[in-house]
Amino acid sequence: MKTITKMQLSCGRTVKDVKNNKLITLAIETSCDETSVALLADGREVLSNVISSQIDVHKVFGGVVPEIASRHHLEQINGVFSEAMSEAKVTPDEIDMIGVTYGPGLVGALLIGVATAKAFSFAWDKPLVGVHHMQGHISANYIAHKDLKPPFISLIISGGHTNIVEVTDYNECVTLGKTRDDAAGEAYDKVARVLGIGYPGGPVIDKVSKEGNPHAVEFKRVFLEKDSLDFSFSGIKTGVLNYLNSEKQAGRDVNAADVAASFQLAIMEVIVAKCISAVKKSKHDKLVIAGGVAANSLLRKMLSDECEKNNIAFYYPPLDLCTDNAAMIGCAAYYKYINGGEDDLTLDVCANLEL
Repeated sequence: MKTITKMQLSCGRTVKDVKNNKLITLAIETSCDETSVALLADGREVLSNVISSQIDVHKVFGGVVPEIASRHHLEQINGVFSEAMSEAKVTPDEIDMIGVTYGPGLVGALLIGVATAKAFSFAWDKPLVGVHHMQGHISANYIAHKDLKPPFISLIISGGHTNIVEVTDYNECVTLGKTRDDAAGEAYDKVARVLGIGYPGGPVIDKVSKEGNPHAVEFKRVFLEKDSLDFSFSGIKTGVLNYLNSEKQAGRDVNAADVAASFQLAIMEVIVAKCISAVKKSKHDKLVIAGGVAANSLLRKMLSDECEKNNIAFYYPPLDLCTDNAAMIGCAAYYKYINGGEDDLTLDVCANLEL
């Protein structure tokens, strides 16, 4: 079990100082392969954020196996909850509301979190707030950047999503562009698998690429129709497969680092161009990135450089808030709750929940 403590209280303050006269949120996240429970004060101050990751469990399969993920959530949720409560020094009486991811995600995994949240809500007579997982990823930036507030443009980039959205308020956003096939993280996983360099694909390709030549192989950049903010990554994935097959048939050795670096540059050039275009079209002056692939070092560097050139403020979360975690869910739940967004015990999971 991994405990996130980097965002624990600073400036010599105690948990008691932060809790006084503030709304305390218990948050639960089980949408995929991380079991996480967090406690927050007024949505942006993290009292605890405990994560039990299943990466090592699924690594042997090269991807997340839904049934195994659900089983591990069931095994881990009570222990993660106890550790989060202990670390935050919070009692059930001090909790004001319960936030939980109800979609999108794996149905079985989501059910564990929602059932747990409902049980606490009923037993303690506390308000229940269902959170959209993507809203959670965006909200990770509110925790990291106390000055950040809507409106802005956000790139949500993960294993299951690659979306450009306009965030108009804490609980409101409009999708401007999305992937038409594979998400960026999904393409990373598939390319890493055929290169035989490990799982999950995002971190390993980012690492291996540092040793390769990003111009060794010129993979096609797919921008789709003029002015479109949508993405398509299936073509570049196929391009990598075709390149590897042609090299194998010709009896030539393949430099995995060169292929990884070339693949990554082709993906990132498209993403960066569309993000900057979206900000300019919207006439906003802030760009926010969120999701697991937001940890990618090349993406951060390229977007940082382009934002500086175009006088755009650039925000991104720390690495421990990029991947799935309950703190981001608690932040999103807080803003939904204070704006009258309470749910009831009929709350159900939705695997394909739209943003």
